[in-house]
Amino acid sequence: MNFPDTLKYTKEHEWIRVEGNIGTIGITDHAQSELGDIVYVDIPDAGATVKQGDVFGTIEAVKTVADLFAPVSGTITEFNSAINDAPESVNSDPYNTGWVIKMELSNPSEVAALLDVASYKALVGQ
Repeated sequence: MNFPDTLKYTKEHEWIRVEGNIGTIGITDHAQSELGDIVYVDIPDAGATVKQGDVFGTIEAVKTVADLFAPVSGTITEFNSAINDAPESVNSDPYNTGWVIKMELSNPSEVAALLDVASYKALVGQ
């Protein structure tokens, strides 16, 4: 299983890559393997504001639907529209082509409270 050490993680199995004031967010390799084949991702339109821990959308797999939780507070600026046509990219490449949203962070200090790679690996038993 892949756990990039350049990312921060949540206990709910989302990851965030912060570049400047923008966070790219998706689900972890562990989460996609637990969900199984991803068939659909439902996200509000760009411009939606969410708080850390809020549900910002859902991800649907063949057998289940799971909520997506915001790792930080901010405004959604972009949805990865490529996953509408190829939701399986969340399974095959969750950290690159399978990202879900980009968000402008309203409180960048929240990132410090997220899990580092060692803590996330311990959480999932790796």
